[in-house]
Amino acid sequence: MRRRHLFEWNDAAWAPVALRETIVEALSRTLAWGRILHGAAAPFRAFLERTDAREVLDLCSGAGGPAVILADELVRAGVRPPRFILTDLHPQIASWERLRRRHPETLDFIREPVDATRIPHDLRRGRARVIVNALHHLPPELAGPVLRGASGDGPGVFVVEGFERNPLRFGAFAPAGIPALLVNPLLTDTHRLEKVALTWLTPAALAASVWDGVVSTLRVYTEEELRRMVAPVGDAFDWTYGTWDFPAFGRGYYFYGVARRQTGPRV
Repeated sequence: MRRRHLFEWNDAAWAPVALRETIVEALSRTLAWGRILHGAAAPFRAFLERTDAREVLDLCSGAGGPAVILADELVRAGVRPPRFILTDLHPQIASWERLRRRHPETLDFIREPVDATRIPHDLRRGRARVIVNALHHLPPELAGPVLRGASGDGPGVFVVEGFERNPLRFGAFAPAGIPALLVNPLLTDTHRLEKVALTWLTPAALAASVWDGVVSTLRVYTEEELRRMVAPVGDAFDWTYGTWDFPAFGRGYYFYGVARRQTGPRV
């Protein structure tokens, strides 16, 4: 299926803030409640071992849920997680502050907006990068430079998407996604009344979430496209692609690159 970079509400700066926050917050809980990202924990651990990364720059962090999931899974495996630095073009400060209070040694964040395509030098230098359920938001002319950029000033980059390019796979998000959306007005930190209206009094939040989810499956990159993006890096990085399955018929993928100068074991 050919990739289609269609419109998403979550990307639209002109869309109501409460609607954009609802989509992102509900997705964070969906990933956790549906155990959708748990299969990415093992390859993420391998990535950390190969890069010796103690701190990772989390790009396009959304509400911060994916970083918490990966950190918690490492703890369950008996591995000390790295320190995640949350960043986003639209920072969700209230959500991030709540997460940092719960995980003070694992999570921190940058208050100012951070464009993943223009990361300040002092912020990106020497840090591994993580992009979870977000690379598909970037068109190829931006996604390629973001992936290749890690080769110049970081030990590696780790990409995760909760689906491959198949719209039917988005249905696997529904069992956790619908409850996550319906309770969001009760659990959110901001714009509660607006979110009640969007979620309980109108179908706006549900319609926008379903639209964005289906469009995301059409935007996501294939292994061939990803490897073509990083081909200019040449022999500087080793790249690994893999998939995992989650209930009931979901499938996610991971793709990570490790600088060859950083392939020693993690101490």
